[in-house]
Amino acid sequence: MRSIWNGAISFGLVSIPIKLVNATENHSIHFRQIHLADGGRIRYRKVCELDEEEVQGGEIGKAYEDADGTMIPITDEDLAQLPLPTAKTIEIVAFVPADQIDPLQMDAAYYLSANGVPAAKPYTLLREALKRSNKVAVAKYALRGRERLGMLRVVDDVIAMHGLLWPDEIRAPEGVAPDGDVTVRDAELDLADALMDTLGEVDLDSLHDDYREAVEELIAAKASGETVRPAESGDTGGGKVVDLIAALENSVRAAKKSRGEAGDEGDGEMADVHPIKKTSGKSSASGKSSARTTRKSSAAAKKSTSKSTPKSTGAKKSTATTKKATAKKTTKAAAKKQTSSSGGSGAKKTASSRKRTSA
Repeated sequence: MRSIWNGAISFGLVSIPIKLVNATENHSIHFRQIHLADGGRIRYRKVCELDEEEVQGGEIGKAYEDADGTMIPITDEDLAQLPLPTAKTIEIVAFVPADQIDPLQMDAAYYLSANGVPAAKPYTLLREALKRSNKVAVAKYALRGRERLGMLRVVDDVIAMHGLLWPDEIRAPEGVAPDGDVTVRDAELDLADALMDTLGEVDLDSLHDDYREAVEELIAAKASGETVRPAESGDTGGGKVVDLIAALENSVRAAKKSRGEAGDEGDGEMADVHPIKKTSGKSSASGKSSARTTRKSSAAAKKSTSKSTPKSTGAKKSTATTKKATAKKTTKAAAKKQTSSSGGSGAKKTASSRKRTSA
């Protein structure tokens, strides 16, 4: 980045050579003035009022206009001879907590770069001292022909300087606050807090200039000969007096919906609310009697079920007993058959042996 000023930081008896670099840049789209009849560009020419001739930049100087209209010429040499100790020096005058600086005083921002190798050590010393103290440095410096007030703080590993307006350049906010006493209820404050919590925090790096992008698209479309359709403008309700409570509630709902937060239904959408219809006394009584009848029939069904359950258990037990008795009878009969068959075979063997002996 190109430096716009070279000088030094005066830190007590320590001098730190630095370069001043712009920390911000303007991305606004600039337009030229043209002659509507033929599209020719309109230029401003510097013309002397006395001879009505155009004057070049080298012939133009500075002057102070007195109250009676008299012009008092002031040359660059006159300004250079003024006792300005901060002409090439950022003179630190104090170290204060950052919250003592009114944001209304904030002006342009710059980066301070160490100018040369010898400046690295004192530059780093000042940077680390600012970090450890959690304070900012208040300084005076001269830039573009005038002395200014500045604030030095640390951004990452760089010392940054914010130009500050002088205290007498801040206007008092007289007549700006609403007239009369305005009372705010606790319910309104609670809804405002809920809206603030719902909106939550934001990553500043994600914010961008929507209007500038729209202008760039418009320029590109016209350059290519396309027809530009006007965008639909939503009604913001500006200038209308609305119910504050309703507006806050709707704002909270809209903020939740835009962030995709789930509602009571858990689906991320607002649930439809339907009023409960009131019924007549007769229909209510009939409804109660039908409910009682239903409860009675349910109780009777439970009792009959509990009574039938023991009977089925007894039947299961008798069936099991019958099966056991039948099995015992079957076993006895099989044993008898085995005994009779074994006895008959033994008798046959004895008779045959007797026959053989007699023979």
